[in-house]
Amino acid sequence: MKSLFCTIFSLLFVAGVASGQKAIISGNIIDNQKQVVVGASVVLKGTVRGVQTNAKGEYIIKALRGGSYTLEVSSVGLKAKEVNIELKENESKVVDLVLEEDTYTLKDVQVVASRGVRGNEHLAEVEGYTINATKKNELIVIGNLNANLAMNNSRQIFGRTPGISVWENDGSGVQLGVASRGLSPNRSWEFNTRMNGYDITPDPMGYPEAYYTPPMEVVDRIEIVRGASSLQYGSQFGGLMNFIIRKPDISTRFTVESQNTTGSNGLFSTFNYIGGTEGRLSYTAYYQKRLGNGWRDNSRFDTDHAHLELSYAVSNKLKVGVEATYMMTEIQQAGGLTDAQFAQDARQSSRSRNWFSTPWFIPSINAEYIFSPKTKLSFKAFSTIAERNSVGNVRPITEADNLTSLRQVDRDFYTTYGSELRLLTDYRLLGIENTLAAGLRYFRGHIDRKQQGRGTNGTKMDFDLSEGVYPRDLDFTNINQAAFVENIFRINKKLLFTAGARVENISSTMEGQFAVSNGNPVLLNNITRNRSFMLFGGGFEYHITPQTEFYSNISQAYRPVLISDLTPPATTDVIDENLQDARGYNFDFGYRGKVGNYLNFDVDYFYVNYDNRIGTITQTNAANQRFQFRTNLGRSVSQGFEGYVEFDPVTAFFKKSKIGYVSIFASVAFIDATYRDFKTTSVVNGQVVEGNLSGKRVENAPRNINRFGVTYNKKGFSVTWQLSDIGKAYADASNTETPNAAATTGVIPAYTVQDLSASFKFLKHYNVKAGVNNLTDERYFTRRAGGYPGPGLMPADGRTFYVSAGFKF
Repeated sequence: MKSLFCTIFSLLFVAGVASGQKAIISGNIIDNQKQVVVGASVVLKGTVRGVQTNAKGEYIIKALRGGSYTLEVSSVGLKAKEVNIELKENESKVVDLVLEEDTYTLKDVQVVASRGVRGNEHLAEVEGYTINATKKNELIVIGNLNANLAMNNSRQIFGRTPGISVWENDGSGVQLGVASRGLSPNRSWEFNTRMNGYDITPDPMGYPEAYYTPPMEVVDRIEIVRGASSLQYGSQFGGLMNFIIRKPDISTRFTVESQNTTGSNGLFSTFNYIGGTEGRLSYTAYYQKRLGNGWRDNSRFDTDHAHLELSYAVSNKLKVGVEATYMMTEIQQAGGLTDAQFAQDARQSSRSRNWFSTPWFIPSINAEYIFSPKTKLSFKAFSTIAERNSVGNVRPITEADNLTSLRQVDRDFYTTYGSELRLLTDYRLLGIENTLAAGLRYFRGHIDRKQQGRGTNGTKMDFDLSEGVYPRDLDFTNINQAAFVENIFRINKKLLFTAGARVENISSTMEGQFAVSNGNPVLLNNITRNRSFMLFGGGFEYHITPQTEFYSNISQAYRPVLISDLTPPATTDVIDENLQDARGYNFDFGYRGKVGNYLNFDVDYFYVNYDNRIGTITQTNAANQRFQFRTNLGRSVSQGFEGYVEFDPVTAFFKKSKIGYVSIFASVAFIDATYRDFKTTSVVNGQVVEGNLSGKRVENAPRNINRFGVTYNKKGFSVTWQLSDIGKAYADASNTETPNAAATTGVIPAYTVQDLSASFKFLKHYNVKAGVNNLTDERYFTRRAGGYPGPGLMPADGRTFYVSAGFKF
């Protein structure tokens, strides 16, 4: 913390010293219809200096040294323009420009120009320091959505992203549970989850569960790259999910924004933001307070989010910055239900003393250096200092809580730090234009896990122990070092190839006390695992037209052995000393693009091979005693089709309309996720019987994930209706049809749910928003939990309302 404040002070000091540089470039940007161009990018090519045009089409770049510059101006749907400028010391030069209309191609970020189509976009072939060409990817622009952003409603946010399954058991909006292609949505742990390009989970190599989700009101966009991101990010099989926070407003000195929301069940949220740019210094800060009682009995939440970001252009080549994010949560969890209880009243709860809290602090520093217009370097250093705390009754839901027994306390303390160095360069070789991305990564994560403590018999949130110490007290350390390289080979204007590799080294250590038996500690044998391996991948793109392309990619992926895999549930259990990381690959073949500015589409076939999956079987030792043996048991395969299409019929047939525009979208996915070979054991009449899950569906993997919607826009008014139609899934790998008494296994039935949201912007600065989630008040659930936040089936929220009002100056 001390070093963070020293960095902030240094940035402010340097800002004051550099204020003596007085040269200025300013001007106005208009189009060929003499209309001002708002939000145009105005940068000095080959430098870190750049701004955006404000609401009047004006821009200004201050604190420049004299010299030769190339001013590059671009905006969606308009031809980019470059102007060479000679700037004298202390000179103020005015450069006004007119941008002509243009037809952009898939090489650019796919910002939708149509007034009706407001759906997902695609990442550029090269975005920042990342190569996205040939990969299945989506760019969710939050500003394009009508959604309940105050509550981070995942069903709406990912509505246009095909194949995304969502666990809807967390009504607080804090924990995000999403997955793709038949993988587990458990706290999004199959995704490499990042914010602004750096890690925000406790440990992506050992405990990748996402306990922190930034408020969607401050998120600018969400980048999703499927499993092919493994080369550049070392991701799990699901790929990359990167939340990009709104950057400091570079069009004005000072911006202030406030959005305030109220709704069902005592919901209140206030989001307040400031940002701006003064010369070389840019800044932003926000604070969000969100609280409510929850839809079910015995549920409530109270969360605070805060974020600060400073960025300073030390020179035209070097920019440095610092960020700090903090979250504090207090969540009462209603617990699970049996199937009979759910059928009787889904809002009821028999757990009134269960609480959850995740204080989360994420500081980071970053630097960017531009060697030339073709070569640049980025450095990020980041840390997570956080906790995961729970207290409550975790016994099966069939056992009543007598309200006097001592509750169980579990606590995790996370201390991690890491850094990434990335280089991107364009070069020409053998007459071919190439782009090379390369990088180095170091990460160290430490988890201090204290479990099964005997807490108080109270009803409030407290994590004090009333008896002794924690029976289970473990320490985990993960050290990860990696290097990657990936290259684009542009054969001609239509065809390109990518190829790359990543080398990984992971060292995992576990030690500590597993339990207390008869008053004596039971110590674990220290476990240290070291492994190194390489991942390879490649793909191609072929542009049929400037706006459509075929793409394909195959990349190896992996999932390291997790902390949970190394922790035996009982002292008699045995973990395979040769337990291997899960390995496999992702394959995509698809066709995506646009027709004019009224049709946006992306259809693809995928194949995910997930080998060396870890499981537990029963074995017999030399003394004829049975024990549970955790090892690599087999593989699963997910394959299917994903499709997204959005169509604006008004623009298609009439070009312009005085009565508004309509877009219709469909996001559909068929996912066949099955075990191909996975050994099992059971005990029948005292004998161990071996079996195999071959042909069984992977748990928590619905075959059909379909979402449809319609959006109507007219000037500042917009309204969206969305329908989600999700197929049935199983809670266990054995595909149990009839639920057990504790409701932890059984079918997760198919469900259909609708949402309606609208917004209206007026007088340039003001807005009102409103909506109804679960319009028809459906009763459904998406998860059966064996532990927290259950046990039991976890009902999703019924019908809720919200209304919001805000301003921005």
